[in-house]
Amino acid sequence: MKQFFLISFILICCSNSIAQEAPAAEQQIENSTEVNEEETEDDSYIQSLQHYLKYKLNLNRASETELKEFPFLSPLQIVSFFDYRKLFGKLIDLYELQSVPLWDVTTIQKILPYVTVAGAVSLQEDMFNRFRKGEHSILSRIGFVVEKAEGFRRKGDSTAGSFYPGSRERLLLRYKYQYGNLLQYGFTAEKDPGEQWFRGAQKKGFDFYSAHLFIRNTGIIKSLAVGDFTLNMGQGLIQWQSLAFKKNVDISNIKRQAPVLRPFNSTSEFFYNRGAGITLERKQFQFTAFASLRKVSGNIVTDTLQQEDYFSSLLTSGLHRTANEQADKNAVQMFSYGSNISYQKNNLRVGFNAVHFQFNRSYNKDNQPYNYFAFRGNKLTNVSVDWSYTWRNLHWFGELANHNAVAYAMVSGLLMSVDPKVDLSFVYRNIEPAYQSIFGNAFTENTLPSNEKGLFAGIAIKPSVKWKIDAYSDMYRFPFLRFRVNAPSSGNDYLVQITHKPIKSVEIYTRFRTETKALNFAGTDPINVAEPVPVKRSNWRTQIQFKLNPVITLRQRLDWMWYQQQGLPASTGFLAFFDVFYKPMLSAFSANMRLQYFETDDFNSRIYAFENDVLYSFSIPAFSDKGYRYYINLSYDLTKRLSLWARWARLIYRNRTEIGSGLDEIPGNRRSEVKVQILWKL
Repeated sequence: MKQFFLISFILICCSNSIAQEAPAAEQQIENSTEVNEEETEDDSYIQSLQHYLKYKLNLNRASETELKEFPFLSPLQIVSFFDYRKLFGKLIDLYELQSVPLWDVTTIQKILPYVTVAGAVSLQEDMFNRFRKGEHSILSRIGFVVEKAEGFRRKGDSTAGSFYPGSRERLLLRYKYQYGNLLQYGFTAEKDPGEQWFRGAQKKGFDFYSAHLFIRNTGIIKSLAVGDFTLNMGQGLIQWQSLAFKKNVDISNIKRQAPVLRPFNSTSEFFYNRGAGITLERKQFQFTAFASLRKVSGNIVTDTLQQEDYFSSLLTSGLHRTANEQADKNAVQMFSYGSNISYQKNNLRVGFNAVHFQFNRSYNKDNQPYNYFAFRGNKLTNVSVDWSYTWRNLHWFGELANHNAVAYAMVSGLLMSVDPKVDLSFVYRNIEPAYQSIFGNAFTENTLPSNEKGLFAGIAIKPSVKWKIDAYSDMYRFPFLRFRVNAPSSGNDYLVQITHKPIKSVEIYTRFRTETKALNFAGTDPINVAEPVPVKRSNWRTQIQFKLNPVITLRQRLDWMWYQQQGLPASTGFLAFFDVFYKPMLSAFSANMRLQYFETDDFNSRIYAFENDVLYSFSIPAFSDKGYRYYINLSYDLTKRLSLWARWARLIYRNRTEIGSGLDEIPGNRRSEVKVQILWKL
């Protein structure tokens, strides 16, 4: 009864509140950045949630594919919702969500801002609305670092070697038309700092252009993509180009779930296809086919003996500033095609996937021992079978894949709701060292699915509405050598997080994570061959968020890091920040700011921290050494259709005379950033 009144109160509050900012999955993105040591540029997740804030998803018409757009919904919760709708018919009111099995208070609170309940619309009326009642939007963003880096200071010096010929600004222009989740088209153009603009190597303007047309739910056609799009299959062993999380505190978020085809309008210059794709659906069968032809950046090497060129790596940064980077731009032509066919009946789903790649040059990685099994040649084929089955409160899923008929990979997972207050999750993976993929992104410790065996186990306990305990353990082994690891090795990763909400306006969590894996160490003698030794990294984080009143929210975080590599002195790190969010109801103005202090012994004990930014943007920088960080973000709705954002951020080190290295070196101890963004809705 207490839970009934709590959910009812949440429903009433949300129904009378104004649209709020789409929350980013901060902890998941922070963890992903820390593991991969590279920030994602995929903002499609934030774009999707922001769109649903204004154009809410009708739960009476929503498909399984559409509910997969919300990553905080587990597969069990999605299946449970459709079982409920099939049994009781269409929802009459949002209050009914509290009757859906496995949908707890937290789940309902997360999804309420994005959904509604309404009657059905005829296909004829729906087609008319798609082209007449959608929203046009134009987004323009400019940002730059105030202090000049070495690459810009060298420009104009005839004696200088490498330098940045372009301006310091990062420019983004995005146009999009969207009607619900049914029709979308638009284009994106971007220029990175140091790249030229309408001059030199970029006489056509921006360095990167992207365009797309995407249609959903038109008779037998489930999805139609023309231009740029992403492709997601199975559990990511052969292809997964959309944003996907790995290990994080949400232990139920272990399954890859997204539509096979999705529109691409992000700024990532590598993880997408360019061509056409279509998904057809008939009764229990769904068929997808695609073809893509595009140029990608690669490190070109000339073989003087064979008198031919090959590429040793595919470049994913999207940076084309210096002469060398320009030479690698679009140097490799990549042709790919494939298909997916799936059968679903009741709670059983089975799919068959195939992707083939063909390059105009051979792919030959550097002749290093850890590259012994690396893909070489100009043709690669991946095939797989994936499955999922739900029985009561148990959901089993997985994928078995093959590469060029010579190597295999398997991922299998299990989600269980053993009690209304206890959820369990398991993921087992067994991927041979010889298995290779181009766009693989599975639930693995490695960035790409290869050379790994492991078992992940997680548990979430909710003893009451006010308390939650999340924990996981991950034990893995690498049967062959890896980069900077000259022998087979193993590792483990453990996390425990306790979250407490004593009252509706306060949330406190404390988290401890420790991971141990191997890394080469040569000791002090330069003659010694580097051998793997254990490296232990531990982190303790505590965060408190307090809603002072309907207008002001406060947040404080304390972060400690311990790094220990056998044979070297231990290093430690500390970070603390304080956030203030100011958002008056029904006001055109909002703002947030951060004050931060950090102190680490070296780069090994660095700490990552998610930073709020202008709409559709975020950053997760790594902090090391000693210094301060502060930023302020401002937002103002000039009219109902015209909004403005501005950001100022500064990093100040206590004892440095320069920041960065090489062409990115900045003299002094300060690095300041400015960003301005305008969004015009036509």
